[in-house]
Amino acid sequence: MPSITVSQLNRSTPDGRAVLVNLDLLFHCERTGIVGRNGTGKSTLLRLLTGELAPTGGSIAIDGKIAMLRQTVQISADESIADLFGARAGLALLHKAEGGAATLDEIGEADWTLEARIDEALAHVGLPLPADTPLARLSGGQRTRAALAGAMFAAHDFLLLDEPTNNLDRAGRQAVRDLLAGWRGGAIVVSHDRELLEEMDAIVELTSRRGARYGGGWSAYLARKAIEQAALEAQLAGAEKRAAAAQRQAQAATEKQDRRDSRGRAKAARGDMPKILIGGLKRRAEETRAAGSRLAERQRAEAEELLSVARAKIEVVAPLSVGLPSTGLPASRIVLALHHIYAGYEGGQPVIENLSLTLTGPERVAITPLFCLLIGTT
Repeated sequence: MPSITVSQLNRSTPDGRAVLVNLDLLFHCERTGIVGRNGTGKSTLLRLLTGELAPTGGSIAIDGKIAMLRQTVQISADESIADLFGARAGLALLHKAEGGAATLDEIGEADWTLEARIDEALAHVGLPLPADTPLARLSGGQRTRAALAGAMFAAHDFLLLDEPTNNLDRAGRQAVRDLLAGWRGGAIVVSHDRELLEEMDAIVELTSRRGARYGGGWSAYLARKAIEQAALEAQLAGAEKRAAAAQRQAQAATEKQDRRDSRGRAKAARGDMPKILIGGLKRRAEETRAAGSRLAERQRAEAEELLSVARAKIEVVAPLSVGLPSTGLPASRIVLALHHIYAGYEGGQPVIENLSLTLTGPERVAITPLFCLLIGTT
């Protein structure tokens, strides 16, 4: 059975920052979602699996064929949908044979079902387009769907998908979920799309501490994660309580011994005790103090060790804050005025229709398609 085994995998950035540390994972022919905060190595893991990056330690063993679908499908001017299927040469031969210009050997090599199978694959993702359609005429979402159809068309053992629904509308996201639901190979999916993650057979969470596998989809992962987090927090609270108690006990023992020593010194100062007895009491006090100090130190060290272990199991996430300086613009100042704007991708339906918008003063708005229009990339 095809599988991917990751053993003690390590990867660091060129400046030495550790991204993945001693990662152990096993992937079978199931749909696995990869989740985690930004910077925990999700996309890095996929690039390591494809061989685009080399690990700085550990190993990866792949039994089977893999295909990778990235967040953004990069294109050149002469590429068409057929290139996503690896079918440019095959379709050219087929058309040559249909035109009567092929040799007998070429006719024998032609795959007469190729075009129909590509059309069927494209229809499954909602793209009823000819295979020779230039990729430049497709929107980003359409290119993503075409690339996904092409990856599945090749019948690889594993599909590696990096945010496959990022540029898709609701219909496109549903098409991706439907395709993965019917996929019988393995799929490793990096995504923030909770509806897509709900369809997974397992979730792998990458953190700054480890990689952990949870059976089931997104809801099952959240439920298990909540139980696990509550247990870890209870363990940490107990460890903190024991560490504080050990510190108090050590302090109390020291203060008690100090009081005993003070009474002994006062009694010796009165001169009513033989010197030999005073010397014995002094040695016994010193021995008692040393033994108590060693016991207190051992208890304190044990409590601190338990506390350190408990803290290591909980990921500490620094809060993210972004401070934007004031623009200093008066509230009445018109910064941008748009009137009845239409915009979209070449050959596609408009993404923005009849838009009128006025920005005044220090207002801040984030709309990606609109931003692309304003800087001239759409």
